[in-house]
Amino acid sequence: MAAKRGVKAGRPGGRGTGRRFDRKSTRAQLGGPAEVRPRPLREDLVRALALEALAAIRDEGRVADRTLDHLLHRERRLYAAERRAVAEAVYGLLRAEGRLHHVFERTLGGEYLALSPAARRALWYEALRAKERGVDPARALAEAGLSAALLPGLDAFLGEEPVAAADAPVEERIALEEGLPTWMTAIFVRQLGEEGARDLAAALNERAPLTIRANRLHVEREALARRLEAEGVASTPTRFAADGLHVEGRVNLFGLPSFREGLFEIQDEGSQLLAALLDPRPGWLTIDACAGAGGKTLALAASMRNKGRLVALDVDGRRLSQLGPRARRAGVHNWEAHVVPEDGLPAELSARLSGKADAVLVDAPCTGLGVLRRNPDARHRLDEGSVARFASLQRALLHRYASLAKPGGRIVYATCSVAAEENEEVVEAVLAERPDLEFLPPSTTLGEELAERLGAGRYLRLLPHVHGTDGFFAALLRRR
Repeated sequence: MAAKRGVKAGRPGGRGTGRRFDRKSTRAQLGGPAEVRPRPLREDLVRALALEALAAIRDEGRVADRTLDHLLHRERRLYAAERRAVAEAVYGLLRAEGRLHHVFERTLGGEYLALSPAARRALWYEALRAKERGVDPARALAEAGLSAALLPGLDAFLGEEPVAAADAPVEERIALEEGLPTWMTAIFVRQLGEEGARDLAAALNERAPLTIRANRLHVEREALARRLEAEGVASTPTRFAADGLHVEGRVNLFGLPSFREGLFEIQDEGSQLLAALLDPRPGWLTIDACAGAGGKTLALAASMRNKGRLVALDVDGRRLSQLGPRARRAGVHNWEAHVVPEDGLPAELSARLSGKADAVLVDAPCTGLGVLRRNPDARHRLDEGSVARFASLQRALLHRYASLAKPGGRIVYATCSVAAEENEEVVEAVLAERPDLEFLPPSTTLGEELAERLGAGRYLRLLPHVHGTDGFFAALLRRR
């Protein structure tokens, strides 16, 4: 397919849920200033939409973020606070489903199991509403049209009684307490031990921070923070990424003038660090081999100062098509994009790229076990065989795209998984078969001080409960 190239002007490439509250303004009786009050949530509407979304995700296998995007786009008359309430309810239910099901099955037995899937989800919704908003359990059941006979189940969920038996295996206890499949928590225990597994599982049930990357082609981080403050947005610098800012509160970033001007991109701090690990220089030929929607491609372009040649590859043309509008808004123009077949590069493209790249990023498809806080529905879509299936694909991709690097060229292999089968074992297996590849310590590009703060030794491992980032793994390699 012909390459798509960037130009310097454009429109924003996304949309988001806003911070702006819908309010009623009421003038004070004695001519004073208007009194601003938030509109109350229409609880019936919020409940109906949250349960509709959950049914589509769990019964039809829909992806959560796309389902919510479609639903909230359809319901144009929702208040901003209602949009947030629907999204938060859906993600909360996806995170807590396993724990809710276990508690109700244990407490109510056949009475719970006899409920239809829709009634069970309505019960789960009311349980979370009672817990998070302090709604009286009996009232919650009545408002949802559920039998008062289910009240002991709600009381058990709201109580302090342990979810799992004390003598259950540790991975089972963590799974029930955090609403995760046991096979996932078993991986966490193998990788991190019991304490680390508990901390990771708990962190994956928290809301991810809202993090942005200052676009160095236009602005430095400190100047961006001042600009955001002038636009009414508070931010704090990220701990590790040089261009990152954590945005405080719930903000419609896509509506800010600074976003429309291309001053920043929304990007997790861990993702920013992967681009920093590759560290391409101006004038290099750099390849983003699994580019997706191009978030890391734009970070690489900033590192290259728009000089050189930046090639984005992906098998998913729909996702890759998002790079064009994003690049135009960011002022990135040294890029080209190619949709490639799953079985390898077309001959013409392979001839142009093989053995010529100064730097190659292979951010391989994976289970996403490190980003469950952003994608809570993944815990229900994956199964125990997913790890092995992804590992096979990952080995093939690393073999294929490492060959694009020239002698002396850098390669970063990365995933957003925490499973060794997708990470260390993939790298070690490929290196055993490829004597032309060798390790470089992460400090080569990150610097000794940052590598030490990150705890990076042979590999870079990022964990939500340790670093506050999404969970990532990365290895820095070089072609001999």
